[in-house]
Amino acid sequence: MKRYLSIFVISLLAVSAMAADLPKQGFGLQIGYAQPILRLNSPSTSYPKDSLVNITKLHGLKVGVVYDGSFAKGFGTSVGINYTFATKQNNWSSVTSFTRFPESRSQMMYHQIEVFADWQYKFEIAKETYVMLFSGPTIQYGIAFTQKNEQRLDESGSISLTENVNRYGKESPNTDLRHFNVTWGVGAGFQYQRYFLRGGYDFGLINPYANAQFVNPLTGATIDRNTRGRLDQWEIKIGAYLWYK
Repeated sequence: MKRYLSIFVISLLAVSAMAADLPKQGFGLQIGYAQPILRLNSPSTSYPKDSLVNITKLHGLKVGVVYDGSFAKGFGTSVGINYTFATKQNNWSSVTSFTRFPESRSQMMYHQIEVFADWQYKFEIAKETYVMLFSGPTIQYGIAFTQKNEQRLDESGSISLTENVNRYGKESPNTDLRHFNVTWGVGAGFQYQRYFLRGGYDFGLINPYANAQFVNPLTGATIDRNTRGRLDQWEIKIGAYLWYK
């Protein structure tokens, strides 16, 4: 984790040092779609690390502020802060194949703050019109990741809450997450005058699962939970520079 934080800080300091006399600068707002992808590869020591066990895809909204600057013709950077909200709700499904009721479903809600620093190159294809490529690190801080499990008891539609889990907590042996995550993103975009469109994919660089211990309810033995995986993210954003010169 410290190594990735150092890379991010060095990138950010380099951007700040070179931003004193830029030929083009802009500050604006952006909003768009985000799809966090939580990959669970190894829930315990009994599973091989390369076996894919579960993928959870959430869908949501991303909003933020962005600073854009050019160091030389075409080459520059984009830094800023985003807030991401995403959710997922499963359809009602039967607990067993022998009866329709009771049925269960779960709903997840995810809140995250991100600080990003992308290096980019803009190709001017017409006057004040650019196609851009960018890549760089992002530090994510998960504010909350909750999972609500419900049961529908009968045909009348009566619903009971069976469990409300904070996935940053210690309630479940396989769902404890770290608040901090580091990703590396790649993407492309389009800009016309003050307006832009950007999209890309962020690859998780560290294991987002906390490595802790839990007690096997059947045997009473204490087990090291070497849970491993990645937290990735798709995103696409539109925005406008409020100030651009």
